[in-house]
Amino acid sequence: MKNNHEIDYRIFGEELQCVEIELDPRETVIAESGSFMMMDQEVQMETIFGDGSAKQNSFMDKLFSAGKRLLTGESLFMTAFTNIGSAKKRVTFAAPYPGKIIPMDLNRLGGTLICQKDAFLCAAKGVSIGIEFQRKLGTGLFGGEGFIMEKLEGDGMAFVHAGGMIIEKELQPGEMIKIDTGCIVAFTHEVQYDIQVIGGIRNTVFGGEGLFFATLRGPGRVWVQSLPISRLAGRILSLATGPRKEEGSILGGFGNLLDGD
Repeated sequence: MKNNHEIDYRIFGEELQCVEIELDPRETVIAESGSFMMMDQEVQMETIFGDGSAKQNSFMDKLFSAGKRLLTGESLFMTAFTNIGSAKKRVTFAAPYPGKIIPMDLNRLGGTLICQKDAFLCAAKGVSIGIEFQRKLGTGLFGGEGFIMEKLEGDGMAFVHAGGMIIEKELQPGEMIKIDTGCIVAFTHEVQYDIQVIGGIRNTVFGGEGLFFATLRGPGRVWVQSLPISRLAGRILSLATGPRKEEGSILGGFGNLLDGD
């Protein structure tokens, strides 16, 4: 028997997606603040302290969970949406930036999923949203976005969001892939995660890819994003504040005079 609420869903859109959750009477879905889009009339919205899972029965449990969420940069509070009517009702959540919403059935993923700290969107009530500390010193010091990750536990549906296109890989026992730390979306709990230094003086000084990358070793499943929001924000910031690149122009800076810039 499942401990988490069983919810149905539909995902709309291609690059700017939203997910519609269908709730039976008394069913609840929890979500991060700021992801709500719209809901039916008899859906009740309530701000809760913690994630509402069975692991947080006491106030101290809720306080400890909220403190851990602060470490990931998230709010102390989450929002619960409950169908208080007598028929099926719907609530919709929107992705925060262009990319894909990935439905994760935790019951089929071994009950635990490790994901980037800003990837979680919403989940069935009962799913526990905590943090996963990377235990290795090298990972902790050099993992960048991978130092503190979110851990989703339970047997219900959870939804995570990632930027650009998503590639899912099934790693065989002992198989390893190397990934930019920001491109990791999520992986199952049995995957071994570590950080390696990019070798070579030229690679380190002139490579432009950073000093470290993540290594993920199977068995297990891994989800990778092509455009992390940090990479997109960095590129936009560099274009807004730095000198303008004359891509595709034989006129160079003189072209700016012609087009008014």
